[in-house]
Amino acid sequence: MHGVCGPWARSWACTHKERRGETPVKIPQEKVATELAAVGYIPDRDLATAVWLMDSLKRPLLLEGEAGVGKTEVARALALAHDTRLIRLQCYEGLDQSAALYEWNYQRQLLAIKAREGTDASQVEEHIFSETYLLERPLLAAIRQDKAPVLLIDEVDRADEEFEAFLLELLSDFQVSIPELGTITATTIPRVILTSNGTRELSDALRRRCLYHYVDYPDVDREARIILSRLPGIDTDLALQIANMVSLIRKEELRKTPGVAETLDWAATLAGLDIRHLRDEPEAVHETLMCLIKTAEDKSRMTREVSDRLLGKVA
Repeated sequence: MHGVCGPWARSWACTHKERRGETPVKIPQEKVATELAAVGYIPDRDLATAVWLMDSLKRPLLLEGEAGVGKTEVARALALAHDTRLIRLQCYEGLDQSAALYEWNYQRQLLAIKAREGTDASQVEEHIFSETYLLERPLLAAIRQDKAPVLLIDEVDRADEEFEAFLLELLSDFQVSIPELGTITATTIPRVILTSNGTRELSDALRRRCLYHYVDYPDVDREARIILSRLPGIDTDLALQIANMVSLIRKEELRKTPGVAETLDWAATLAGLDIRHLRDEPEAVHETLMCLIKTAEDKSRMTREVSDRLLGKVA
């Protein structure tokens, strides 16, 4: 039998040769990028890879980055791309399980109790602690959908560490225990996106449970593509000029760096004014910078002299 190369061995050898680099393995992030682009979100290669891995491994994806870089939009685009429901849990300090998971409709329960006065207490209790009186909150709703939704846990860094520990348990088993009803297991496993602005350090346990990607501000070319995808009628050259100008503004010492949403507002404003070249309209450019500038401190820094200086660098 020694020296005999059967079908399995030949197959293994072929695969082994491919993995040595003769035929490089291709990660299909281009397909993901195309699907997201079709619904108006232009990802970079690394983000497309992260989303592909999230789908392949069925793992939550933690997106971290500054406010305004488009983390929340990833979840919205995924829901559109897969034609499914987006369920959003907005985190905040003091968020507890009742607001995130479920609670009982106490008012209806009280009415039911009054309506059944004189009835056996155990029967009343069984009736009022049933599905009829259960109020689903985002986390419970997400695991009870017939079609896998996108679950967005937005700004998880704003929630308390105690809530983070509870979240870990849910994301590990995708089931919840309701004392009155028992254990509810997920009907479908949602695509889970967590976002963080970095206001506090997340636990190592949560990071280990998730895939991770840092979302940065887009480069000039990608931001121009974003503008063109969201404002199809805008001139291509103008979109590139706007992306260049915003990139330069982000390098200034501002208290609040403008995000992609602000860029789109400014682009829509300039296109509505029928501006073709930013350099030709320095006054209009400066006056409309309020679309990008959001604090009094930044407004005082972004003087006409500064905007003219930056305009001079725009190709």
